[in-house]
Amino acid sequence: MRYAVLSDIHGNLESLTTALELTKPDDVIMCLGDIVGYGPNPNECLQLIRERAKTVILGNHDVAAIESFGLDYFNDAAREALLWTQRVLTRENVAWLSGLDYEVRTPDYLLVHGAPVNYFTYILDNQTAAEAFEATDARLIFVGHTHLAEYFSRSESGRVTRHSMRAGGNLKLDPAVRYILNVGSVGQPRDGNPKASFAFYDVENGTVSWQRYDYPIEPVREKMAEVHLPRRLADRLLVGR
Repeated sequence: MRYAVLSDIHGNLESLTTALELTKPDDVIMCLGDIVGYGPNPNECLQLIRERAKTVILGNHDVAAIESFGLDYFNDAAREALLWTQRVLTRENVAWLSGLDYEVRTPDYLLVHGAPVNYFTYILDNQTAAEAFEATDARLIFVGHTHLAEYFSRSESGRVTRHSMRAGGNLKLDPAVRYILNVGSVGQPRDGNPKASFAFYDVENGTVSWQRYDYPIEPVREKMAEVHLPRRLADRLLVGR
């Protein structure tokens, strides 16, 4: 079995469509949340995820869009985009988002948006990664939220190490090591690489591979301008920050 793990789509239909084209028909698609926010096609992205993904969890932008939870903590551009998203989301999509969970746990892995237990905490360094490892006994923890393609490993001795996957690449999982696996962002990468990102988890081969891919950015920017979303959000797509 191979999983395609996507996160932080943020209403970017062109990137999501390209990501799904890179998967195979028998891949199991999982989404770590933030389907909406920032981008111009929240309903279309939600429809695709509803059709294609087997497992979906809630992100902080999703919760803010349906409940205004935490809205005051977002920066001005993000808040403006979320208020616009609230106005255009269909009732059906709001109801569907409202039924999602904050985590999914299996014997093999844990899926959360940002971090275990404190779901919207940012894992940005070895210290926050160590705290996340302590919060769960899961060996594989799949996350998004930071929009950074990377992973943290924790050895048997407890040593935590950070590894960038800014250019993509493959990881052979060590059964004796625990991992926090950040799949990066489909809709708005922020690691200095404007190529979008998601990851494949191959269970049989024990590997995780990060896919960095090009997608049509200009049509996304044009649509953002048409609906008067903040220019800053459109411009950052060009630089991946």
